[in-house]
Amino acid sequence: MSERIIQVENVSPIDLYGPSDIFFNQIKSYFPKLDIIARGDFLKIIGDPGEMAVFSSRFELLLVHLDRFGKINEHTIEQIMRGEADQQTTSIATNGDVLVHGRSGLLVKAITGNQKRMVKASEQNDLIFAIGPAGTGKTYTAVALAVRALKNKEVKRIILTRPAVEAGENLGFLPGDLKDKLDPYMQPLYDALRDMLPTQKLLTYLEDGTIEVAPLAFMRGRTLDHAFAILDEAQNATQSQLKMFLTRMGKASHFIVTGDITQIDLPPKQPSGLLQAMKILKEVKGIEFIMLDEKDVVRHKLVTTIIKAYQQHREEQTG
Repeated sequence: MSERIIQVENVSPIDLYGPSDIFFNQIKSYFPKLDIIARGDFLKIIGDPGEMAVFSSRFELLLVHLDRFGKINEHTIEQIMRGEADQQTTSIATNGDVLVHGRSGLLVKAITGNQKRMVKASEQNDLIFAIGPAGTGKTYTAVALAVRALKNKEVKRIILTRPAVEAGENLGFLPGDLKDKLDPYMQPLYDALRDMLPTQKLLTYLEDGTIEVAPLAFMRGRTLDHAFAILDEAQNATQSQLKMFLTRMGKASHFIVTGDITQIDLPPKQPSGLLQAMKILKEVKGIEFIMLDEKDVVRHKLVTTIIKAYQQHREEQTG
């Protein structure tokens, strides 16, 4: 008789073991010769070493499935515990079109041509700029690339940042402490993360610093090693702020800068750092600019019409 411990970290017990342990009891039923005991964030297995090795490998596949899809069911458990899902799981893991297997079976992938170019550019360069109007998926795609890199252990952490620029509102009049005032600016980043990671795992990552969501000003003086960093809404970064962010790049780091140059909320006399960077860095080797447009909009069909109308109005005003 042997004993083995399997760590079960960053997983919600209700998602893994099911309500009233219905999934856990089903898992145990496929290995009646083993004593399987769940205790907090680990499993204790007692029995024949060969039988334990088979169980361990299949249980790991179950955890992989839960990590990628955010849920399991009786059918999934049956396939994996009977040893019928090994090839299927491998094919899922190597599906090049899917960036992230999100919650509730959501498949996060690049949809439009420019989104796909953005993915390819990110795979070939350590720094890319994704510039385009609202609704083109630039932030969502960037976050998906970051989550994929973290899951594949290509980076150790994700840094998501935005300039805390007031778009017609006054931060001072918002209720709460500094975090309460700043969180609304970060909400689109949280929303994307919630789509792509199980709730408990996301909370754990935020608590231990594996994922950090912070205002751009908090980046000053830091070196971001082994990190996937995204600067969102970069059109609202000043020239010195954007230069500061770009020079945070450390060893084995990967940066994406996203922005919409048609929605600059900086004071009239404060030039946008993104506009400056587009001129200065356009020809720098190792940096690629991806320009998204209304054809990449993946929101309501009216968004495309609105973007075109505003673009026409701007051209008439500058005509």
